[in-house]
Parts: sequence; structure tokens; C-alpha cells
Amino acid sequence: MMRLATVAAAFLTAGCATSSLVLLPDDEGHQGSLAVIEANGRPTEAVISAGNSRTKLGDPTPASRPLGTKGLRKTEAALLTGLPPPAKSFSLYFDEGTVHLVPESAPVLAALRDEIAARSGPEVEVIGHTDTVGSDDDNDILSARRAEEVLNWLVAQGLDRSQMSAVGRGERELKQATADNVANAANRTVEVIVR
Repeated sequence: MMRLATVAAAFLTAGCATSSLVLLPDDEGHQGSLAVIEANGRPTEAVISAGNSRTKLGDPTPASRPLGTKGLRKTEAALLTGLPPPAKSFSLYFDEGTVHLVPESAPVLAALRDEIAARSGPEVEVIGHTDTVGSDDDNDILSARRAEEVLNWLVAQGLDRSQMSAVGRGERELKQATADNVANAANRTVEVIVR
């Protein structure tokens, strides 16, 4: 899965004479940083990396302070409540060399359908994978067929096809690294990312 930037939210809030920046971790708790290259028209090389902090901007060397017990201001918190829920990933597994799901994937399909239906304007990415048994070309075709099989099932459940895309990755993005021509159930999967 493609990783998003580690900075979940940064707010610039204009005050009477100063601005501040709030740096928060992302949904998985990862922390990024932000470079300030100019302060009041003068070059600076400040890097803000303290999570859950507020930094007053405008000084040549901005200093970060923890948010403390008061946390975010009401206007900042309101911005967060308006954000869509974080992306959610589902893994569905297949019998070797087929587009048939293993029985253990049935409850995952139900949870996937419910997640998509619960979101307003969802974006759904369906990514097919294979293990390393067979040729690269055959695995590309099989992974695309697996992704299409899942997408078609979702459409049959009444979900909007225009909000979904399907692609096959063959054996190029293995969940577990193996040598060539190794049957591996963990790699016979379709990953569905719901945003």
C-alpha cells in the first residue's frame, strides 16, 4: 500500500499579528516534520518536528511548545472533525491459480461491503496479486482477473462502479518475499483500499 505523508495535519491560524502552526501525528501515530524557509520576509532554516505541538511563526528561530491539556482550539478541532475517515485496507485470499476466494475471505467481503456503503463518496482501489508460480505474463493476467472478480462482486452488491478501480500487479508486489515458482497463500491476494 502506498504510504501517505506522515504529517496528518498542520494548521496555520492567523491571529492579530502572528500565525501559528499545529503539527499532529497521522492516524497511525507517525510523525513528520515541516521546514520553515522564510520568517517575516527573511530566510531561515527552521525545522518543526515536535508532534502535538504549537509553533509561533514569524521569528527567525520558531520555538515549538506542547499543546498541553487545552489541546486544539475550537476552530482547529472543527477542521479535524470535517475530515473523511482514514483509509482502510482489506485483504482477500484466493485458491492457487484461480479467481475463487478461500472460504475465510467471506466475512472480509461482508465487512468490505459495509465499509464502502457507510462512506459518503468513497474511493475504492482493488489491487490483485499472485504468488510466484507461473510466468510473469500469466500472473499479470490472473491478478487482474482476481481484482475484476472482487470489483464485479461489489457492483453486484449495489455499489457504484464509477467509484472503484481495479488493477493487477501480478507477482511484482509480494506480501511475503519468495523465490520464483514458490506457491505462497499469503501472496495470492486482492487488497482493497477504501478511502
